[in-house]
Amino acid sequence: MHIAIITFEEYNELDSIIAFGILNRVKKPDWQVSIASNQHYVRSMNGLVVEAHISLTQASKADAVIIGSGMKTRAIANDDRIMRQLQINSDKQLLASQCSGVLLLSKLGLLKNKKACTDITTKPWMEEDGITILDQPFYAEGNIATSGGCLSSVYLAAWVIARLENIQAAKNALHYVAPIHEKEEYVERTIKNIMPFI
Repeated sequence: MHIAIITFEEYNELDSIIAFGILNRVKKPDWQVSIASNQHYVRSMNGLVVEAHISLTQASKADAVIIGSGMKTRAIANDDRIMRQLQINSDKQLLASQCSGVLLLSKLGLLKNKKACTDITTKPWMEEDGITILDQPFYAEGNIATSGGCLSSVYLAAWVIARLENIQAAKNALHYVAPIHEKEEYVERTIKNIMPFI
C-alpha cells in the first residue's frame, strides 16, 4: 500500500508531519508513506524544509492521497499547471483533505453534492462553491474524507489505516503516539469519530 501526502510550499507542518508519523506506525513490508510535492524541497509556513519523496504525478498512482493545508492552498487550487498534475480518482483511491486542502478536492470536482469539513478560514470559500460545511472535525463519504482543524490529521491517518489495513492497526498506531496515562481515552475518542465512516 502506498499513501501520498500532498505538501505544498508554506504547508502546515501539523497536517503533513503528524499524518506522516502516524501512518508510518504501520510496519509492513508493502506499506509506504511518501511526501509528494510539485517541487523537490518544500518550506513550511514556519520555515521547516522537507524533501519530497515523489512528484504529484506519482502521487496520483498511490492507493491513498492526503492533501494537507497551507498558506498558498487557494492560489494552488487556481493554478492549472499544478492542478493538471493531480489525476486523482475516488473510484480507485482513498482521498482525504485537511482544512484548506478541501479546496483542491472541490476544484477537481470531487465534492459535487457532498458535505465536507474544513477550517474556519476556508469555510466561507467552500460555501461560495455550494459545498455544505459540517461543524465537526471529520467526515467521510465513500472514498473521500475531509477534516477541519490542524490536529484533525490524526483522524485522517487513522481513517486511512483502518480502510487500507483494519481498525486494530489504526488503534495500535494511535496508541503508540497517544500521551502516557491518556492512551485508552485518546484511542477511544479518535476511533469514535471515524468509526461511522469506515
